[in-house]
Amino acid sequence: MPSRDHLHRAPARATPAAVPRTAERPSQETLPPLPVPPHAPLIQEVLLFLDFARVEKGLAANSMESYRRDLTEFSAFLHRLGKSPAAVDRDDLRAFLKELYDRGLGARSVARHLVSVRNLFRFLVREGRLAVDPSAEIEGPKLDQSLPWYLSPEEVDQLLAQPDVSTPLGLRDKAMLELLYATGMRVSELVHVGVADIDKELGIIRCLGKGSKERLIPVGKSALRAVQAYLLAGRAVLAGKRNPPWLFLNRRGGALSRVGFWKILKAYGRRAGLANGLTPHLVRHSFAVHLLERGADLRSIQLMLGHSDLSTTQIYTHVLKERLKEVYQSHHPRA
Repeated sequence: MPSRDHLHRAPARATPAAVPRTAERPSQETLPPLPVPPHAPLIQEVLLFLDFARVEKGLAANSMESYRRDLTEFSAFLHRLGKSPAAVDRDDLRAFLKELYDRGLGARSVARHLVSVRNLFRFLVREGRLAVDPSAEIEGPKLDQSLPWYLSPEEVDQLLAQPDVSTPLGLRDKAMLELLYATGMRVSELVHVGVADIDKELGIIRCLGKGSKERLIPVGKSALRAVQAYLLAGRAVLAGKRNPPWLFLNRRGGALSRVGFWKILKAYGRRAGLANGLTPHLVRHSFAVHLLERGADLRSIQLMLGHSDLSTTQIYTHVLKERLKEVYQSHHPRA
């Protein structure tokens, strides 16, 4: 992982048996009622599908909310048309996508809506509730493959130098930023890390990712030192008399939220002069690109990022190619 101690080499893999798991995870909140009439077309089918996605597929809360939002819009669209699920055809689906475009949604958002609708209809056909999937032959929007922006190592150093480590909150923030960059975790994964999830001796962390899938990620010495300093002089102050299982706590001793971390990161980004577009995912991109630049193989990066498909990770090879082009254009005498 790209800790500032070991940026020059790819990390070794660790064995899953190393870390005992004792920290409990916060349970997923129940999704609120769908904001459409209960008799709207497809609404009961949507509820069945959401239950299937939550229980059988084990989707994360963010994915569930995306499905819920997209399918609520589709159900409301059918309600306006006065169509039942069995009567939906390809023209109706094309009209739905056109309506999304007319509302100003971009191609990626429209494509996500189509994926949600497709998964719903596939579920209904598989369950025997529909005979035909009307979405089977609908082509999705063509998406440009935009290359992810990432921080330079110098910009990462500027960001990591911002927290005031003379305070408990500063120690916590330093540990969070170091761990985020050292592991490439998603923000939802970072805030759910438990104290028992880190093995300081082996230098690995157990992470609960999308679909409740666990993975082990190596952690560099710089991040481990920051976590150890926080555990020694910061966390107990925030926890008070409580004994919560989570590693990173808010001022009241509870688990830090995703939104809370976003606000913290934005504030440090402004201090470091990196305010424009700084997000947890940008730090994740930087983790991957810096590893690739220093010779890590794509498969190892895929495992550390928790990507289920290698093609998702391959975007970083395009970033590296563009970077090599820039170097050539800048430095070759006959470029």
